[in-house]
Amino acid sequence: MRLKLGRPDISVYRDRFDLPAADPDAALSVTWLGVSTLLVDDGTTAVLTDGFFSRPPMLDVGLRRLAPSASRIDYCLNRAKVNRLAAVLPVHTHYDHAMDSAVVAARTGARLIGGESTANIGRGHGLSSDQLVVTTSGQTLPLGPFEVTLIESHHCPPDRFPGSITEPVAPPVKVSAYRCGEAWSTLLHHAPSDRRLLIQGSAGFLPCALAGRRAEVAYLGIGQLGLQPEHYIAEYWEQTVRTVGATRVVLIHWDDFFRPLTEPMLAIPYAGDDLHTTMRVLTRLAERDGVALHLPTVWQRTDPWADAA
Repeated sequence: MRLKLGRPDISVYRDRFDLPAADPDAALSVTWLGVSTLLVDDGTTAVLTDGFFSRPPMLDVGLRRLAPSASRIDYCLNRAKVNRLAAVLPVHTHYDHAMDSAVVAARTGARLIGGESTANIGRGHGLSSDQLVVTTSGQTLPLGPFEVTLIESHHCPPDRFPGSITEPVAPPVKVSAYRCGEAWSTLLHHAPSDRRLLIQGSAGFLPCALAGRRAEVAYLGIGQLGLQPEHYIAEYWEQTVRTVGATRVVLIHWDDFFRPLTEPMLAIPYAGDDLHTTMRVLTRLAERDGVALHLPTVWQRTDPWADAA
């Protein structure tokens, strides 16, 4: 098969970048910060998935040892006005999700929460044991007004670095040191507003894993999804969106993460994904189910529950 050159043009989806902006007094807001990094904040307590800000260029990833960029991390935390976090929650431990997580936890006093693979990233950065929380699938953790539940899931195929991280990761290291580890479906419940959120950071699923769970809003990772057969995309929607009863879906992990967040967002090139295929199939499924489908704007503080059906 001939390799398709170039990348999808996200401007054709300009009408999808229409999430409601959060009012200053909104009970809860969500800010997308690239890939699967999401800041969920109620004004007093905040949690962050992934915290991946370094975004090293492709040549560095392929040829050099990687280490978090302190300057890029600080820039992003400052721009997003993140000065306090209750937790950092990597959705799995590939570099494009977890490489910066321990640095972000150290900078903000957050607890780093996940499985043993996540803990080994924290240990490699010298985080204290009281900053590391090793959880199990289905365990609900209280974080101030939030309840966080991580549910075992799968990575979207192919997983280029499968397996667990069994030793502390002390950068600089090769990209292969960041093995997938535990892949999670992340469920957040904000008790004061009774709002529920599903964050599916990778376009993989474990059949029936989310049965009986509920979330009005789902942030759905779609990296590599456009390379899957249509029946896989439909089953992914079924096992996530339809299972939890979400009425609003926000698509994440479509951006080219070899580019820094200081540059305009572009879609992943066709060599790694096909956003057009994903949008075609998911648009059809969303229209069938009466679900609002959106793309997020980086740095924008939004209220995905506003005006939701």
